[in-house]
Amino acid sequence: MTREVKETFAGRASGYARTGPPPAPAALAAKVRTLAPSMTRSMQRVAEAVASDPAGCAALTVTGLAELTGTSEATVVRTARLLGYPGYRDLRLALAGLAAQQQSGRSPAITTDIAVDDPIADVVAKLAYDEQQTLADTAAGLDTVQLGAAVAAATAARRIDVYGVGASGLVAQDLAQKLLRIGLIAHAHSDPHLAVTNAVQLRGGDVAVAITHSGSTGDVIEPLRVAFEHGATTVAITGRPDAPVTQYADHVLTTSTARESELRPAAMSSRTSQLLVVDCLFVGVAQRTYDTAAPALASSYEALAHRHRR
Repeated sequence: MTREVKETFAGRASGYARTGPPPAPAALAAKVRTLAPSMTRSMQRVAEAVASDPAGCAALTVTGLAELTGTSEATVVRTARLLGYPGYRDLRLALAGLAAQQQSGRSPAITTDIAVDDPIADVVAKLAYDEQQTLADTAAGLDTVQLGAAVAAATAARRIDVYGVGASGLVAQDLAQKLLRIGLIAHAHSDPHLAVTNAVQLRGGDVAVAITHSGSTGDVIEPLRVAFEHGATTVAITGRPDAPVTQYADHVLTTSTARESELRPAAMSSRTSQLLVVDCLFVGVAQRTYDTAAPALASSYEALAHRHRR
């Protein structure tokens, strides 16, 4: 592992929040859903408790919450920090704010999984709700400082490589295609051998983007590692902020995902959240390069217009 950046990874993996303001109350439930799979079981109990009953937990001391969840005070504090709060006091304030929002009369959420015998109208309603929740969670949890840094790097890049396989490979192609249309040199790679071969050619001033929901896909981690070691600026788009892929990422953009069920695999919701993040990245780059991006978009529309005429 090279570069001093990995001091950043050590801090990230330790479970302490990045510098910056704590998440807003509305982002708390999203953070729990995103981070719970990577928590220890005792920390999961604390996170699930605060997410399911914010009003009740807001009234508890750190000792009270530890007793309620069968954990320790240290576990409660570590969970608060992992969720982005400096300490338990800050988490309690967020819980109180979240409880107030929930008591404001919003309609109840649709939480039932899709059943084999559901009418198609119910399938539509449940999928629509899950998609909306996934997008809201991703937006609430997205680190805009990290996003801004990734946008700045992509804007100035000589070349941008994007890595992804499976459903994430489709998202990688979407990002590369968008960047190409505004005049940037961008390529998506789903073949792991070709991805590494191209990563070897990257240098300082280039950007490599890895898209992997699990954060542990070797075929995506390997080319990002090579790009990182050759001096490229690296970005990881992942649902696990402490996953192995982040060891080689200068900037981490975290996605959220809906609950996985028999008829709704994780790839469906992860794709939705990944598309939101790459759209945010693309629009940020297009804003910064507007003088060249707008004419490039107009030219591509004009070049393809005859193919859409009947």
